[in-house]
Amino acid sequence: MLTTWKLVSCLLASAAVRGIGGQAIITNDSDFFGQSPPVYPSPEAPGLGSWEAAYKKAKSLVEQMTIEEKVNLTTGYAAPNGCGGNIYPIPRLGFPGLCLSDAGNGLRGTDFVSSWPSGIHVGASWNKDLSRKRAVAMAGEFKRKGVNILLGPVVGPLGRVVEGGRNFEGFSVDPYLSGALVYESVSGIQEAGVIATTKHYIVNEQETNRNPLGNVSAVSSNLDDTTLHESYLWPFQDALHAGSGAIMCSYQRVNNSYGCQNSKLLNGVLKTELGFEGLVMSDWGALHAGYHAALAGMDMVMPDGGGFWGANLTRSVNNGSLPEQRLDDMAIRVISTWYQMGQDEGFLTPGIGMPAVLTLPHEKIDARNISEKPTLFDGAVEGHVLVKNVNNTLPLSKPGSLFLAGYSAKAPDQNGPSDADPLVKYLWPLGLESAISYLYALAAMYLGTGQSVTVPPIAANGTIIGGGGSGSVPQATFIAPFDALVTKADEDNTQLFWDFNSSEPAVVQSSDACLVFVNAFSSEMFDRPSLRDDYTDGLILSVASQCANTIVIIHNVGPRLVDQWIDHPNVTAVIFAHLPGQDSGKAIVSLLYGKSQFSGKLPYTVARNESDYGDVLSPSIPSGEFQYFPQSDFNEGVYIDYRYFGRENIEPRFEFGFGLSYTSFDYSELKIETTSAPNLTIYPIGTVVQGGPIDLWDVLARVFVTVSNTGALDGPEVAQLYVGSPGGPKKQLRGFSKPFIKAGESATLTFELTRRDLSSWDVVHQAWRLSAGPHQIFVGSSSRSLPLTSMLQLPLRS
Repeated sequence: MLTTWKLVSCLLASAAVRGIGGQAIITNDSDFFGQSPPVYPSPEAPGLGSWEAAYKKAKSLVEQMTIEEKVNLTTGYAAPNGCGGNIYPIPRLGFPGLCLSDAGNGLRGTDFVSSWPSGIHVGASWNKDLSRKRAVAMAGEFKRKGVNILLGPVVGPLGRVVEGGRNFEGFSVDPYLSGALVYESVSGIQEAGVIATTKHYIVNEQETNRNPLGNVSAVSSNLDDTTLHESYLWPFQDALHAGSGAIMCSYQRVNNSYGCQNSKLLNGVLKTELGFEGLVMSDWGALHAGYHAALAGMDMVMPDGGGFWGANLTRSVNNGSLPEQRLDDMAIRVISTWYQMGQDEGFLTPGIGMPAVLTLPHEKIDARNISEKPTLFDGAVEGHVLVKNVNNTLPLSKPGSLFLAGYSAKAPDQNGPSDADPLVKYLWPLGLESAISYLYALAAMYLGTGQSVTVPPIAANGTIIGGGGSGSVPQATFIAPFDALVTKADEDNTQLFWDFNSSEPAVVQSSDACLVFVNAFSSEMFDRPSLRDDYTDGLILSVASQCANTIVIIHNVGPRLVDQWIDHPNVTAVIFAHLPGQDSGKAIVSLLYGKSQFSGKLPYTVARNESDYGDVLSPSIPSGEFQYFPQSDFNEGVYIDYRYFGRENIEPRFEFGFGLSYTSFDYSELKIETTSAPNLTIYPIGTVVQGGPIDLWDVLARVFVTVSNTGALDGPEVAQLYVGSPGGPKKQLRGFSKPFIKAGESATLTFELTRRDLSSWDVVHQAWRLSAGPHQIFVGSSSRSLPLTSMLQLPLRS
């Protein structure tokens, strides 16, 4: 196939050939030159604020290095360990090198670590404190294994493409929610002394054509400046504000310039506008140029030089193509980040707990900490979202008998590393034990087996606790729903019946309730083929036709359509269980039986039909004149998910921010106060520190609201604040809080609105423009249940 593509390339060399219907097919990327404006030179790290001391130490150390040593700091190499990437040590200067490993949902591909809830599960929890606790504990495992750089968290993809295969790695399709949680995650990771790598920068919104293949270039995400800043850059800005030490640039092109050599985004936006102090590393294999990528702002290539860097970068410095001053800055950014996290003192030997081959004898380094088990459990519990509960079907109370069905109830048959087969050995490290067909699709794509590359929308070989690929969770000892239900049934003397194989199981008619466990799966490398599937829908309908009390539990990587069966009178309860990590079974049983309280809310919108999502349902594919240079045009601007549904007056099945509880809450007493902020000018005037002008985070107003627990049970509630500003969407999330409120009691919540929250991006001034208003303020329990409203006007100064 590759030979054929090369032959076609030679025959069609130069500008264009004629396609179907006489349409000109672009065959040379010079047609796109200039769509992403050049920004040079690459700014040197400023070394300001909290980075000053680390910068000075790094500068002093780098001054003692040879050109070859500095180049080695920028180029990964294959070390005899299990790290995902490595940077060479410099023993004579006391620099031990660096170990880099996946990922934002836990330390993948090794033993004696925990399986943490995935990003989408954290997003569904809407819990900032829990997000930070998870990050601290998870990063602690990286540190105890000698991993310097954690390759996460993820805020790109944001989730624009609803069928996006990696959306589960991030927190939410909403920039504010994603930004708030990534701030806590970065803070927690680096509090533990590990370098956070916020990724994938930027607009990396689909897996389809994310990399060039044959004569087809990687897809280009094409967007305007406003959309970039108000949607996709927003959570990255929060990560930088939290101090993220590294940023990973993405595979695809942005405005037809590859993300890892896009000088506008790296030099102009990241390092100038946002004052980034740390290092920019490539995604694995995302480098497509030599010294040009360094000039464009990239500082480190992974997993190796790829034929471009390494010795060739040394030659580029020696022949003057790459100024040594730029190489110095690259090296300083690497070393200053190392100093900034305190890794020069007391950090373990890089990769000491990462054996190269797990199936061979190796030293056991157990990175788990038993004191972090409550965080694992709470994280698993709080990401479950109850969306239907007719006549208080749940919680269960010592049922006499239960019938269980569905392919997502029990653990997969295999859990552990293997080197018995060159293909099967990838099942475990890629999190594909329950989705074996994905492995053969990968083989078809990269090993030329001739198999079809079509993947199913489900993982049919067992329950899922994470998604697939580099963002999968390490498969530790985990408790599947079936295992936990057996334990609970034994405790309550409940009779259990089950059939996990049949698509039309014969329900035992004495069952008090029927639990159907299904899933919606995805993995890196593939976008989801659909948001529903006939097999699963048929299974649910079959059980519901025989059982008057059918409870559906969906482990899902993102939105899953339910309209085929949601209104069936026998479907009495529905749970979006997301990706809970190793405590999946313990958490769902605790929730089903009321020991734990449902408190999760949807971090995305569930539509009634696929068409309701508009043009962003599916990934863009090569077509027409762009057969060799696929284009993905972000013509919708900031209007995705609930913003789009609101503008188009589309009624969702379940709105963004929705989730039920076993108790009830009431909202009252909305009050707004403006602050005595020193700066109420239209544009920010503060010093640029990492994250942008410092006064973007000035608090300009506070909103107070009372939330009362009017039900019979204690529990948490996610209160949400939305703002409608002139010229923008009707409502945008700008605050949330999750208090625990006892039955019959109330809590007074305070939401702080910053300059950035009340601004829009001004493309002429290239700055955030503060609006006087009037800003509409909405507070309630979801994006469509907002009983409290008011107005905010700001007294701006010119």
